[in-house]
Amino acid sequence: MTFLPVLLLALSMSADAFAAALGKGARLDKPGWGEALRAGAIFGSIEAVTPLIGWALGKAASRTIAAFDHWIAFGLLTVIGGKMIWDAFRRHEEEEKPRSHGLMVLVLTAIGTSIDALAVGVTLAIVGANIIVNALAIGAATFTMVTIGVMTGRVLGEKFGRTAEAGGGIILIAIGIKILFDHTG
Repeated sequence: MTFLPVLLLALSMSADAFAAALGKGARLDKPGWGEALRAGAIFGSIEAVTPLIGWALGKAASRTIAAFDHWIAFGLLTVIGGKMIWDAFRRHEEEEKPRSHGLMVLVLTAIGTSIDALAVGVTLAIVGANIIVNALAIGAATFTMVTIGVMTGRVLGEKFGRTAEAGGGIILIAIGIKILFDHTG
């Protein structure tokens, strides 16, 4: 693959993570660059590793993984998105928002948004593409997009409060539903 297809693949793989990061940024109380970079690093690392795992599985048994990967993504994103919506309307206006997200929340969200990268890794194995170049590009694009997404979500959260927070949860659920339909429909 040449530069342009690798770049386009990397950007498309980071789109779900960007949408999730908007919600994560809206959920927090004025997240700073440190929190945005932390989220970017976690998402970027996981998004870089999942195509490697997919590639290895693609070499071994791609049909087995393809049978259920979309259900895992759907379940994770629906639970996390539902909790974001619940928290947005359960929290009293005067109650403080958290300053950062827990590591497990970020990891589970990153895994949920990176299931498509796992499937891409399987495809890259089938077509014989350079998995290292593609995985690094996907990880770098995701790091950048998530960092920007958290900071953009901060602005949305300050302007639109609960609506932005609940909107982030709805986006995660919608991503899960899209993944499910893409694989079953």
